[in-house]
Amino acid sequence: MSSQRIIHVGLIQMACTDDPQVNMHRALGKIRDAAAQGAQIICLQELFRSLYFCQSEDYDHFALAEPIPGPTTTALAPLASELQVVIIASLFEKRAEGIYHNTAVVLDADGTYLGKYRKMHIPDDPLFYEKFYFTPGDLGFKVFHTRYADVGVLVCWDQWYPEAARLTALRGAEILFYPTAIGWHPSEKEAHGAAQHSSWEVIQRSHAVANGCHVVSVNRTGYERLAEDGIEFWGQSFVADPSGVVLVRAASDREEVLVVPCDLARTASVRTHWPFLRDRRIDAYADLTRRYIDQE
Repeated sequence: MSSQRIIHVGLIQMACTDDPQVNMHRALGKIRDAAAQGAQIICLQELFRSLYFCQSEDYDHFALAEPIPGPTTTALAPLASELQVVIIASLFEKRAEGIYHNTAVVLDADGTYLGKYRKMHIPDDPLFYEKFYFTPGDLGFKVFHTRYADVGVLVCWDQWYPEAARLTALRGAEILFYPTAIGWHPSEKEAHGAAQHSSWEVIQRSHAVANGCHVVSVNRTGYERLAEDGIEFWGQSFVADPSGVVLVRAASDREEVLVVPCDLARTASVRTHWPFLRDRRIDAYADLTRRYIDQE
């Protein structure tokens, strides 16, 4: 049996304000809190510097975007170095005039900027009008070799796609991180809320099982109204182990800083006993690149 290899991951579940500087200051403090509790890899929620502005199509919101590297990485890098922690941060990236991305950056434990992942799957649903703001990612699926572990980073809507999880795991990810902003439409919560949340958690736990790795999902919490009846973000950030067991789950209605020990040696053990990667029929999957398999 493999010996243990314990890595402590930190999840920062925040309620955001309409002031990016306030959100940034509070995030820095919560990173310190997580590090004080022993976290080595710390993940912030999706677009943590602002309210979730994609509730409406408003050109003024493009002013929230920034280059990467840029002001936020400049603020986070010294903290990563000081605390000797890896930081995963989700940002609104301004790549060029008229080209913007929903992007996650990874800073190593010495403050080194390791690179970025641009969200590949962009939703367009009521109150989640991301196609108005974000160009689909063009960097592919990536793994970042940090001091403590090889991590894959995907973003929110990516979490519904087994292809994204698989391709990231096949590149050597030991942990899949999902910075997230998802919640209920208040008018739908009573009828559909429980099922929506269950589906969200189950699909991500299935990625842990199918790929034999840990999954860390970090959601925001709180009610934000920028249009219509707003969104009640459901929190409930969680960590699932390679068997899909939820190791910890945050509350739905309050901020939390969670620090969770993850035994990365479980990956080798689980993949040996459940050899899904070994038994894949890679010769038979070419049709996955088709939009739909039409019947002739």
